[in-house]
Amino acid sequence: MIKAIIFDLDNTLLDFMSMKSSSINAAVNGMIEAGLELDSKKAKEEIFKIYENKGYEYQDVLTEFVKAHCGDVDYKILAGGIVEYKRAKEKSLKLYPDVTKTLITLSKMGLKIAILSDAPTREAWTRLYTVKLHHIFDEVVTFNDTGVHKPGKEPFMLMIDRLKIDSKDCLMVGDWPDRDIKGAKQFGMKTAFAKYGNSENIAYSDADYDLEHFSDLLDIIKKENN
Repeated sequence: MIKAIIFDLDNTLLDFMSMKSSSINAAVNGMIEAGLELDSKKAKEEIFKIYENKGYEYQDVLTEFVKAHCGDVDYKILAGGIVEYKRAKEKSLKLYPDVTKTLITLSKMGLKIAILSDAPTREAWTRLYTVKLHHIFDEVVTFNDTGVHKPGKEPFMLMIDRLKIDSKDCLMVGDWPDRDIKGAKQFGMKTAFAKYGNSENIAYSDADYDLEHFSDLLDIIKKENN
C-alpha cells in the first residue's frame, strides 16, 4: 500500500531545462547588448559546456564565461547577463500540466507528499516559492541536508526517517533512472519514471511505472491501494 509519494523536483514537477534554456538565451542577449563580441549561438554552446562540466546548479557560470572571453571579469557585461537571466527565470519557470491539482488530490487522499532533490537548499526552495508549491509538502530534503547526490543511500535514508513510513510503502517519482529510480529501489520503494520530463528519450527506465502525464499518478495510487 502506498502511504507516501516522494518527488524529484526538476523535470518532474517543473520544467527545469526549459527554464534554463530560456534564461541562458536571455542572458546571452543581455551580455551582447552590454558589449560582448561573440555570436549568440557560440556563446550559448560555451555556457552549456560549462554547465555540463560543473553541473546545472553552478552559480558562477556567467562569471567564468565572461572571464574566459574578456581576460578578466567585465562587470558591465556580467551584469547584463545576470539581470536578464533572472528576469527570464521568473517568467519561464513553470509546472508541468496538472501538477498542483494532482498534488492537492493526493494530499486529500491522506498520502504524505515529499520532495527529494539534488538541488541546493536555497535553489530548491526558491523554485518551490516561485511556482507556489512551498506550503504543500510534508517534507523537503535537498542536497545540502546530506551532501550526497542520489542514488546515494543517505538522502533516501533521511527522507524515510523524516516521513516515519516504511520504505516499501513509498513511491518515488523522478525523471532520472540512474539516480531517482536506482536509488529508490535500494530500499524496496515502488518507482515511477517521469517520462514526460526526460529529454533523453530513454526506452527502458526499470521503474514499476512510466508516467506519460503527471496526473497518471492518480490511477497508479488507485491500483496500488485497492
